[in-house]
Amino acid sequence: MNADGLPETAVSAPPPGLVTVGRYDEGPGYAVNRPQGADSWLFTWTTDGHGLLAQGAAETRADAGALVVLGPGVPHRYLVRPGARHWRFWWAHCQARPSWTAWLSPYAVGDGMYVVAPVPEGLHDRMATAFARMLSDARWPGSDTRPPGSSAASDGPTAVAHGAAARELALCSLEEIVLLASAAARPLPERPGVDPRVSRAEALIAADPAGPHTVRSLAEEVALSPSRFAHLFTEQLGRSPMRAVREARLCHAARLLEATDLPVERVAFASGFASPFHFNRVFRERHGTPPGAYRALCRRDPAEIAPAIGFTAAPGRRGEGTGQLS
Repeated sequence: MNADGLPETAVSAPPPGLVTVGRYDEGPGYAVNRPQGADSWLFTWTTDGHGLLAQGAAETRADAGALVVLGPGVPHRYLVRPGARHWRFWWAHCQARPSWTAWLSPYAVGDGMYVVAPVPEGLHDRMATAFARMLSDARWPGSDTRPPGSSAASDGPTAVAHGAAARELALCSLEEIVLLASAAARPLPERPGVDPRVSRAEALIAADPAGPHTVRSLAEEVALSPSRFAHLFTEQLGRSPMRAVREARLCHAARLLEATDLPVERVAFASGFASPFHFNRVFRERHGTPPGAYRALCRRDPAEIAPAIGFTAAPGRRGEGTGQLS
């Protein structure tokens, strides 16, 4: 199934300086053909039905949960896929922010087309909500009135963001969409000898060290029994799941001590430790110094830190270490 045979009549794209957004539910026969491409980027998010998009020599189906992005300057065509009853999708035309290219690049399929799929079903509602917010924010006049809520999306299927504030708000929602989809659709990198379920559990711990993790809760997330999960995790990573949780929490706490002025007690709670006393004890065991002293040490002049931890400088070379501990 391909996009050949589309009508030759060209459909113009919105001017490149605008941010336009809309949602369509089209039936058989709907097709758009742009032999010169567009000066702006086109983002499509399919919520139901089936579409077909082609750009240059690249072509892809668009099923529910697919974010398909078409870069500027390449001839493109899209339509309701032949044989499908309809195609329901959100779309947006705009100039992409520079950071988005790096997020999308792993999904490049050629000729400026990016196919970000499958986006996990658990994110579909949030993606649709972000598009609805984009549609409503595009209508904000930038006055002292409140920006419309996402329910305003029902007022019409398309909007053009004319004001500077409306454009930036709309682009912020689209940035959320691109980041969510590109981060979630990419599978975790495979590591030789490590079961993907163990990698998934490890990622869950790293993403939220302070979460109420237990062996049972982590096992449920990766569809294993608690005993099987604990055995597999320990066998492959050399430490138990709860030891991994504690290490992640201590690492998170260290970052908070380095980068914030939160009281030590709040750092403990924010890192998942129920007792500040317990936090102080395990932090000192792990880092060799209490949390408060660790923070003070991190904020000292670097030239003072090496002697404080027993790092010796090479004779005659001021400020350069030998790489040896005294």
